[in-house]
Amino acid sequence: VSPDEEGICSGKYFTEAGLVGLLEQAAASFSMAGMYEAVNEVYKVLIPIHEANRDAKKLSTIHGKLQEAFSKIVHQDGKRMFGTYFRVGFYGTKFGDLDEQEFVYKEPAITKLAEISHRLEGFYGERFGEDVLEVIKDSNPVDKCKLDPNKAYIQITYVEPYFDTYEMKDRITYFDKNYNLRRFMYCTPFTLDGRAHGELHEQFKRKTILTTSHAFPYIKTRINVIHKEEIILTPIEVAIEDMQKKTQELAFATHQDPADPKMLQMVLQGSVGTTVNQGPLEVAQVFLLEIPNDPKLFRHHNKLRLCFKDFTKR
Repeated sequence: VSPDEEGICSGKYFTEAGLVGLLEQAAASFSMAGMYEAVNEVYKVLIPIHEANRDAKKLSTIHGKLQEAFSKIVHQDGKRMFGTYFRVGFYGTKFGDLDEQEFVYKEPAITKLAEISHRLEGFYGERFGEDVLEVIKDSNPVDKCKLDPNKAYIQITYVEPYFDTYEMKDRITYFDKNYNLRRFMYCTPFTLDGRAHGELHEQFKRKTILTTSHAFPYIKTRINVIHKEEIILTPIEVAIEDMQKKTQELAFATHQDPADPKMLQMVLQGSVGTTVNQGPLEVAQVFLLEIPNDPKLFRHHNKLRLCFKDFTKR
């Protein structure tokens, strides 16, 4: 880091050897984390340095590690677990500056909601008292007017990385879909009469998209949410999403290599079994039996028909 105009340096000066050492540590850390694509990016910086120094021994070591990393990408792609994400909201004056703040937490792979809930409940319960802390069980928007001012509340929700359609063109590999993540989404089902779940024709869904101030993976395991966006899906739009999801599951099950008949049987049973409540058969009977009277629904009606066409092909 070079000094500014007044000669003050805000960082540290590194010798070449020190910089090389730090980069080698970074490559080793990425390798331990299973992020082999990032190992390649680090070595892209190191290789020119060793080439300039004519250090064939270190170049040989690096290329050996690169071969190992790429080999693991080929054989482990899709099997690596990069992390699980949760949205945590803090409510109550007892939290001080954290009041009404939301964070996305990155937890180790396959962390259950109960695990992080138990950990945070224990941590803040010890801090404020177990009788003072309360965990909000649902993911509905929190109305502060209905909360006890003498209590501290935590709301924990499982979230998934969210990508726009155009982003998916560049996020092809499993690594691409788990790296440089800034937007996350969670869904909340609701009906107009206040119930969470209802009949197909009355089932709405609220999709909440969160944007964090920095991208995961990051030096911290939690990052604050700086933007929130809500999208309300009507019942027919919910049905379209469900059908698209079922079609994707069928496509995945039929293209597995090696083939997995048990997985295919489970997916088929869930897709076309007549005993499955609110399955594709009922979706078709509810939304496609008649052409809707509202012209605004024509587009959704046609889209759902196309979804069924793709579904039957699968």
